[in-house]
Amino acid sequence: MRRFRDSLTTRGAAFLASGLVLVLAGLALGQHDLSRIGTALCALPALAGLLGRRHDLDLVVDREARPSRLTIDEPAVVQMTISNPSQTRSPLLFAEEHLDYSLGDRPRFVIPALSSGASTHVEYAVRAHARGAHRLGPLGVRVQDPFGLTMRHASLSSHDELLVLPRIINLSDGRALGRGLGAEGSVPHRVALHGEDDQSIREYRDGDDLRRIHWPATARTGDLMVRQEDRPAKRRAVVILDTRARAHGGKGPSSSLEWAVTMAASAVTHLLHQGFAVHLLTPDASQESGVREDSDLDPALETLARTVPTDEPGIGGLLHAASGATAQGGLIVALVGAVDDDAARALASLRQPGGPGLSFVIDAAAFHGSGSGRRAEDLEAGATTASLAGAGWSVLSVAPGLEVADAWATVAGSRSLVGAR
Repeated sequence: MRRFRDSLTTRGAAFLASGLVLVLAGLALGQHDLSRIGTALCALPALAGLLGRRHDLDLVVDREARPSRLTIDEPAVVQMTISNPSQTRSPLLFAEEHLDYSLGDRPRFVIPALSSGASTHVEYAVRAHARGAHRLGPLGVRVQDPFGLTMRHASLSSHDELLVLPRIINLSDGRALGRGLGAEGSVPHRVALHGEDDQSIREYRDGDDLRRIHWPATARTGDLMVRQEDRPAKRRAVVILDTRARAHGGKGPSSSLEWAVTMAASAVTHLLHQGFAVHLLTPDASQESGVREDSDLDPALETLARTVPTDEPGIGGLLHAASGATAQGGLIVALVGAVDDDAARALASLRQPGGPGLSFVIDAAAFHGSGSGRRAEDLEAGATTASLAGAGWSVLSVAPGLEVADAWATVAGSRSLVGAR
């Protein structure tokens, strides 16, 4: 009964109310013809509801976003194909696509009646104002009976995803970057001329340059031996992103987490373009170790696009994973919130002697705002900043209004800015 009542349009409710009044009036006045008219008016919405439900509405919706991965404020076009796989003809439908709020207004359109096996194409434009994995769908449809007395609502449950990557800021080079060598840095290693061996000397193959014959090895083995071609190794860089909810403040695009994600994406992109072998470390409960490591740009940007605040009380797991990645030296970029003294010492120890360590410490209290007060569990960012600075790191305390490019230039040694330590 409630389902029927919810399906009534304003016209249908008026018909039903008028019918009830006429039925009661006819009974009270003894006018049976009046009661018959009222009964007909009451029956008409019920009949219209049955007519609107004679179709199954089991339509199939396929979506394709172009491009499927985009950056903030970049427009995209979503193409939809709506098919009717049933044996009956579908009715004329009013459709509304459900979208995340950050993608803009919900598009509305009309789906024409489709015969069995037929399909129609619809497209609409979206523009994402926030990074993340945004949901496209489900498609809500409405069908109205021929008299306009009832409206049936249905949801086509299929949905797709639109991935919006974080914003990437152009960063400047810095003096500290030139020292980030590590095991993948200053020591060259050998690579085979034909690409499958990783030894300094190997047997001669047809086509090898005779000038590369290694005569001492040839005399020792009795077979022609050649030297491998040298190439310089890549410099190593490790980027650590702290995503604890308690380490960040603010909401929306102006939050400290969005600032940290933007810095991480910009730093990874910049360092890869500078020839570094970059390892991005982020918390991930789906991984056995609890930490996700990405070394290529596309997976790293996708990880950052999906980054959300986590409930971990500390960053012990993240630091444990980072210790293995930083054991052989190299550049370390740490984007962290305030931590306790033990975690600060563990973080400081990741920097190898002579290696550069760049740290951006989030001042969560500043991002909360003076009017909202501080949470009791917030730790002092100043103590973390002082601990890292005392261990030889280049440290900057991050507060609202600090530009990503300026922060990087300061910590990487390109310029001087008040607040750097």
